[in-house]
Amino acid sequence: MLPKWYDKWVSENPKDIFGPAILIGAVGGAVLVAALLVTWGRPLAVEAVQTGPRGTGMSVTKFVSDRATPDPTAAAYVSVAPVVPQPGDARARTAVPGAEAALGDLTAANYERLVGQMREWTGIPDLFAGEENYQTVVARSMIQMTQNLNENWEGHVNLSGQAGVNCYTCHRGQPVPTGVWFKITPVSEATAGWASVQNRTTVQSGSTSLPSDALEKYLLDGETIAVHDLESRVAQDVTDGSSPTWQNTERTFSLMNYFDNALGVNCVFCHNSRAFYDVGQNTPQWAQAQLAIGMVQELNIDYMTPLQDVLPPERLGAQGDVPKIGCMTCHKGYQRPLGGMDMVSDWPELRASGEPVYQ
Repeated sequence: MLPKWYDKWVSENPKDIFGPAILIGAVGGAVLVAALLVTWGRPLAVEAVQTGPRGTGMSVTKFVSDRATPDPTAAAYVSVAPVVPQPGDARARTAVPGAEAALGDLTAANYERLVGQMREWTGIPDLFAGEENYQTVVARSMIQMTQNLNENWEGHVNLSGQAGVNCYTCHRGQPVPTGVWFKITPVSEATAGWASVQNRTTVQSGSTSLPSDALEKYLLDGETIAVHDLESRVAQDVTDGSSPTWQNTERTFSLMNYFDNALGVNCVFCHNSRAFYDVGQNTPQWAQAQLAIGMVQELNIDYMTPLQDVLPPERLGAQGDVPKIGCMTCHKGYQRPLGGMDMVSDWPELRASGEPVYQ
């Protein structure tokens, strides 16, 4: 029942009877794959978004399936419209037993509404239930931080409209948001200096051998992000501290890798790959990234590190430091957190400091 050429092959090559079978299988498999691609389309089709002039490499390529899949945590977000205060409405400080003093000037209805939703957003059912709960103390600082973000950093948090932020932007129903980071260096206690922060595949280096201290240096310590310049290294004294070294370059690559993963983009989302050194040829997103870096530095220095003596040991990192904020804390792998969902219109209490403006 087999083809004559197959019988002939077997008789002439008794020790290689699998050769033609493998050939037939390979050809048949290729035909099958080609047929599936033609009938079903590419299973991992991509789209390219052009971000600059043609021929300059300024395009961002993404899998269509990724772009079409919204952040699954967005569906769990719940918002409640504010209650416009009326003359004579009781204030929380007098009408709500044990009301949080920082929110005491709210009407009782809006206090219950805000605190109840904050408990849902953060997954902390006893938030503001008493001074003995450290999370109450933390929440006061976080309210100030949220108001600061919406009031003073609207150039970033409102980039895609009147999105803003509230507790859910980071927490997503968890007491500790995903995407926070801790100090992990040195990653090798047997070494010192540069050798102690690189050549180890860590989460903060994006599972690469790049330096693992990029977030610490750039998003907390405020060091200058530098890659290279156009001057010869031979003519420079790299020990004077003013010239970026190759170590600075590797650390910057580590940070850029983190940015890409945090936002689900690649290098040319911000840069012109033909001239990385020329900021004048970058996309508008580069300026937004610069703004975001300054914003995150402020959040870590002014709001997170002061909680060092407030948080219990189980909330601290392996080196005893507080959790800190990075791009991943809000974005969680998406260009726009929660798809640019409006997080502030229903929450004038969190939109800015001072008396809430209800409409």
